[in-house]
Amino acid sequence: MTFHLPKLKPFNCIIAFLASVFQAFGMYNVHALSGVTEGGVLGAVLLIDHWLGISPALSSLILNGACFCLGWKTLGRDFIAYSLIAACGYSLGYGICEQFPPLWPEIAFHPMLAAIVGALFIGIGAGLCVRAGGATSGDDALAMSISHLTKVPIQWIYLASDLLVLGLSLSYIPLKRIGYSLLTVILSGQLIGWVQKIPFRSKPTAGT
Repeated sequence: MTFHLPKLKPFNCIIAFLASVFQAFGMYNVHALSGVTEGGVLGAVLLIDHWLGISPALSSLILNGACFCLGWKTLGRDFIAYSLIAACGYSLGYGICEQFPPLWPEIAFHPMLAAIVGALFIGIGAGLCVRAGGATSGDDALAMSISHLTKVPIQWIYLASDLLVLGLSLSYIPLKRIGYSLLTVILSGQLIGWVQKIPFRSKPTAGT
């Protein structure tokens, strides 16, 4: 059996990588500091960081890698390749952020602001990565794969995974903060849908 390497576009690779670094910046400086969390893998890595002390730079790479492996056959090589590039960007970005103190420590006292600002980082970062052909986290790969196997609509799988992680996060985040977390999950989801529809500007062809 012949193995074909994915045909990746350099520009899309750069977008996927930088979008994930942007998202990691927001997770470190907003979500991890404010107690406003996310659902899915993004929220799970913060949960693991709190209880096990494992850096999101490492846990996100492991969780995302596992999800991408599960979705390999269903989603195709190109999607997985772009997503792995994004996963590396997130881990590297978060690892670099950890070397510096948070930029806005006072945001911890303003959960509503944190929910909105955090949603901007998550929504824009994830939306750009999806537009480039990948995903910033393994949530997409896992949800698509489960939906394909079970025929359950994908939006219900996303909701179930988010609610599961947010429910577990009640073990260290007050109920009121979880309410703000629901807000940021809803806002970021809408932003992802909007950003991924923005077309990339095509390079002009010779003679134009």
